[in-house]
Order: sequence, then C-alpha cells, then structure tokens
Amino acid sequence: MTANTSIGDGANYAPESQARPVVGSGEFRFAAACLDHGHIYGQTAGLIAAGGTLAALFEPDATRRDAFLARFGDVPVARSYEEILDNKEVQLVASAAIPNRRGPLGLSALRAGKDYFSDKPPFTTAGQLKEARQCCAETGRRFWVYFAERVHNEAAWHAGELIERGAIGRVLHLTNLAPHRLSRATRPDWFFDKASYGGIITDLGSHQVEQFLTYAGCEAGAVTHARVANLNNPDHPELEDFGEFTIVGDNGASFFSRVDWFTPDGSAVWGDGRSFIVGTEGTLELRKYTDPNRQTPASLILLTDGSQIREIDCLGRVGFPFFGQLILDSLNGSELAMTQEHIFRAAELSLEAQRLADQGDGSDSEG
Repeated sequence: MTANTSIGDGANYAPESQARPVVGSGEFRFAAACLDHGHIYGQTAGLIAAGGTLAALFEPDATRRDAFLARFGDVPVARSYEEILDNKEVQLVASAAIPNRRGPLGLSALRAGKDYFSDKPPFTTAGQLKEARQCCAETGRRFWVYFAERVHNEAAWHAGELIERGAIGRVLHLTNLAPHRLSRATRPDWFFDKASYGGIITDLGSHQVEQFLTYAGCEAGAVTHARVANLNNPDHPELEDFGEFTIVGDNGASFFSRVDWFTPDGSAVWGDGRSFIVGTEGTLELRKYTDPNRQTPASLILLTDGSQIREIDCLGRVGFPFFGQLILDSLNGSELAMTQEHIFRAAELSLEAQRLADQGDGSDSEG
C-alpha cells in the first residue's frame, strides 16, 4: 500500500490537516508495524501532526516498507516485531496488520509496556476481544482503535461537538449509510477471506457502531436485526459485499446502518458516507466526503433546529483533535479522546451484529 491523499481511494486515503502539536519533538515516540492496510498512513500522519515522533518501523514486505519510508522519511527500520517491542523509547505501536492478526499483535505490545493503536476492526472474534479486555486490565495500558470515519473526518467530529453542546437536544435516532468502493483489482488475497477480515459488519460496521455510541451517548446496546450477503461477487464467495443492522441503545436511542462495497465508478469519492441524526430539538445531516455535483472533497453538516437551517462547512476548519487527545491520554492516563470501555463496546456490538447475521435469520431469537 502506498500513501494517497486522493479521496477516490478509500483503502489508502490519508486526510491531511494543519499540524496542531500537543507535545514537543521527541516527547511522544511511536512505531509503525505491519502495514498490510493503507490506513496506517492516516494513523501515522495524524500522530505526527499532533506532535508524535515516528521512531521505528517494522514491515517485512520491501515494497510496502519502501513506500512508507518515501512518505515519512528516514525512520529506523527494525528487523522484527520483537525488536519494536524491546525498544524502550517506543511508547506506542501503530499497526494496520491483516485484521485477524491485529488483536494478538496488540496484546504483545501491551505486555511489553506500550500502548497500541490498531486500524479497525481491532478484532475478528469475540475471543480476541475478551483477551484484550483482560490484558488491558492486567497491564494498565491502552488499546486504541482508528475509527477513522469519525475521528479523521471533520464533519463527523464536529457533529459530536454540536451534539455535546445541545444543538439538537437529545439524540433519538441515527442512520448511517456507508458505501465503499470495492477496487477488486488492487485488493490483497486476505481481503476476500472471511476468516482474515471477519465479515463486513465486523469490519466496516465497527466504524458505524462507534459513531452511534458517541452521538447517542450510549454505554451499551442490543442488536435487533443484522443481515449480510454476497449479492454481486460470486467468484469470491467469502466476500460479503452488503450488510445492514439495527441497534437499540441503553438510553432508548436507535440506530440503522447499511454498509456495502457498491460505490459506483462514476463517484469522485471512495464512498458517499452520510449520517442522519434526529434529536428532540433538531436534526443533522452529515455529508462526510462529497456534496454530489457541488463540491468534492467535502465535509459538510446541514443543521436544522427550531429557528433555521444552517450549512456548516467543516473542510479544513475543524482539524483532527483526536490524535492530540490520544497522545495526552497515553502520557497522562486520562480519557480525553474516548474511554477504553467505549472502544471495546463498539467492537463488541459489531461482532455481535456479525454473529447474528451469520446465523442467517437476521433477527434476535430472544425478540
């Protein structure tokens, strides 16, 4: 995978913004390891913009390694992952390994006394999640996840700020539409192997669940419907190209999401991601990547309340505060960016929705 700031390529898209460091040079040192997915570029760029120092790299594939070094400069290259873990200067390991390897790699980092920053999905099985919960409790370290569709999108981040300020009252319902471009010719073999990627809801759905928990202020929820299918790729029978699911939160808010690999080639972006949020006193529509036929790229919010309809252009204006908050949390033991339980709950609910969909009936047997 190579760095790509083009919004047409979702697998390798790495948003850029003006640097807003929260620490000085060398105060927070991190390593990048196992670069199987291009999201590692966004993870790395975000940490550097917030003041992090990229101190080491491990990637056994020479093509991926050289492309990463071309983007981020002369970084010391480790001969093994264990060498990264033994490096006492490294405080956090960022990784975008093959999904079913992310959890185990994270446990190794935590046990070595480092925090871990995984691409999503962080786990492909409930067993991996259980082990991570236990390891975090035992080590006191943090297992971060790159839920990029909120934390690395300006409209999505600002929507959370508006909701927290009470702009639309109490959130009642969220609909997330999350189409993605398949780009079959550029995908590695593991992309089509369900044991490797975990299923479409485990993968793409984890982004969506995290947004619901954040916007609705839920601490937990129950999956009430889930469905997955291969609708148009019979030559790759283990690829799920369509999924949908619903959740009811512990505070009564409800959620629907559609995830798919059907972005048309005519689209200028990898996916026209939208959120529709209904509150007691207003609504928000998020056009996260494009405003079709008007502006691309775009990061736009349409806010309707009791007195007006307002268009809020977030592109290049909000930035990406998550990365600075992550660094400060890692250094200080705080929970500014998101709590550890929030991260694990988002993963848990997406895994539960995938499990329900895999059962085949699409609905909760307990009603």
